[in-house]
Amino acid sequence: MYLDEICEYCITLPGVEETQPFGPDHIVYKVKGKMFLLVGIEESPIRFNVKCNPERAIQLREDFPHAVLPGWHMNKKHWNTVVMGEGLSRTQCEEMIRHSYELVAK
Repeated sequence: MYLDEICEYCITLPGVEETQPFGPDHIVYKVKGKMFLLVGIEESPIRFNVKCNPERAIQLREDFPHAVLPGWHMNKKHWNTVVMGEGLSRTQCEEMIRHSYELVAK
């Protein structure tokens, strides 16, 4: 996925707001006032942080060791960093984004 596709997908989810609380280089997507995705605008390759239940987080890191990493600058038990261009499909990325959204929207 490209940055614009990530942003477009996030904003289609119900009740989502786009913010930049960390400055102009990062976009944060929130639901119910809580972050579910953080993406760097200028990063290459594109990478984004998403929330994940701990068991699934570990499994994704094992299944995709170059594409799914412990969350950068986040609680590594509950957050993953997803690196684009490392073999993940658009569907897999959207599933991780939706999972993060659903965890936060509860």
